[in-house]
Amino acid sequence: MKMFLGIASMALLPLGTLAAQEIKLPANLDQLADKAENVVDVTLDGPMLKLAGRFLSDKDPDEARAKKIVAGLKGIYVRSFEFENRGEYDQRDVDQVRAQLKAPAWSRIVNVRSKRDGEKADVYVKNDGGTIAGMVVLVSDPKELTIVNIVGQIDPEDVRELGGHFGIPKVELDPGHNAKEEER
Repeated sequence: MKMFLGIASMALLPLGTLAAQEIKLPANLDQLADKAENVVDVTLDGPMLKLAGRFLSDKDPDEARAKKIVAGLKGIYVRSFEFENRGEYDQRDVDQVRAQLKAPAWSRIVNVRSKRDGEKADVYVKNDGGTIAGMVVLVSDPKELTIVNIVGQIDPEDVRELGGHFGIPKVELDPGHNAKEEER
C-alpha cells in the first residue's frame, strides 16, 4: 500500500457535507472506524479550510505554497482505514464510490493494480470547462483503504505540495519510486 500512496495517494472522503463533495459514500464506510486499527478522518470545508490555512506559515516556502493552493479549494475530505486482518472492509463499497466517478464529468487519469499484493490505486479528476474542479483518489489493499476528495480548482501537481498537510500523505509522483524501499 505504501507504494501506491507514493504513486497516487491523498486520503478519503467523509460522509458529511455531501453537497460540497458531490460524491456519496456508502453509509457502512462510517462503521469501518470501529473495526480499523488506525483511522484518519479529515473534514475541511469552506470556512474550516480557510481557518486551517491560517495555521500555515508564509515564511516557510512549502507551507506558503500549500496555503496558496488551499485558498482556491472548497473542501478537503480524507478517510483512511488500516486493519489488522484482510477482508475487514467490502470491496463493493469502494466500487460504489468508483461507479459515481464516470464521464463526462469525471476522468480517471491514473490506474495502478498489483495482482501479487491486491493493491489498487485510482486518481480521478473532475473537468469543468477545461479546468480541474476536483480530484478523488481511491487507494486500497486487503488491509488498508484510503479515499481522498479534494473539491475545487486544483492542478494534479499541487497535490504533491499539499502532502503532509491536512491529513494528506506526502505524494511521490515518480512511478519508478518505491516507498517500500524507503522504509528499509
